[in-house]
Amino acid sequence: MAYNKENYRRIRAAYQTKYLKAHEEADRRMAELHAKSPAIAAIDRELAMAGAEIAMAALGTGKEYKEKLAAVKEKNLALQRERAILLKNLGYPADYTLPPYECELCQDSGFVGTKMCECMRRELVLAAYEESGLGELMKTQSFESFSLDYYKADPVEAEKMQKNLEILHTYAENFDTGADNLILLGDTGLGKTHLSTAVARRVIDRGFDVYYTGAIAMFADFEHARFGTGLGEQMADPARYVDCDLLILDDLGTEVTNQFTNSCLYMVLDQRINLRRPTIINTNLTGKEIRARYTDRIASRILGVFKPLLFVGTDVRRQKLMK
Repeated sequence: MAYNKENYRRIRAAYQTKYLKAHEEADRRMAELHAKSPAIAAIDRELAMAGAEIAMAALGTGKEYKEKLAAVKEKNLALQRERAILLKNLGYPADYTLPPYECELCQDSGFVGTKMCECMRRELVLAAYEESGLGELMKTQSFESFSLDYYKADPVEAEKMQKNLEILHTYAENFDTGADNLILLGDTGLGKTHLSTAVARRVIDRGFDVYYTGAIAMFADFEHARFGTGLGEQMADPARYVDCDLLILDDLGTEVTNQFTNSCLYMVLDQRINLRRPTIINTNLTGKEIRARYTDRIASRILGVFKPLLFVGTDVRRQKLMK
């Protein structure tokens, strides 16, 4: 898995801070308790010496070793029982002086042994959702919420869309660097955005870095980087379009096409193809329109390298409004 490196560094550092704060809070509570109860302070000093006593017992052999070790353990258990009673009498819970970890499983380290803890994985996924560019789409558009009912009027179209759904679901479940490049073709309102969002959600859940953007927004970011324009809006780093594990470029063909946008598009596609970083393109353009609109170098990459999925049917948004 290839979580976004910046997110990983930031969240890893946050876990280190949480771990230290939990131990600092445990030390503060210990000092507070010792100030209130000299008896507990004395017990804690004895318990702190348990390691040395066990080490000394270990110098023995055979029956002598076992007897000494059992005596040390019994002594420690008695001290812990006495300590628990004193804590209860003072109104403190038995675990008051233990570090108050947010996650007991990994003790706020982010890892259980060498395996990433589920809590840290969840933080990385949530961060990836926030930075994916999907925004509100993430909340409603998934494989589970995609309905084939809107395509049932024509059995041929229904079969085609069923196949598209299966292909994209399999693509998301098996995604890895080096996966196919896809181009989703078809008129507005046929589910291209919905299913590409569903792919993005699942690929993010599996730990990959996904960036979802519209063509107009991408070219605006390049324009801002090149000319310093952007009307004060927050812009993405153009390197984001090349570096992510999966780029989903929505609404290709809605941008104003000129030499600058052609140059930017060619650079992104060419670098991602050479680096074997998959891209999904959504467009209303036909293959013929792509050839007419873009340079030969761009058209040859889109039509020669990207696997086409044709979306068919009647505008789903219009169908929903008519209900």
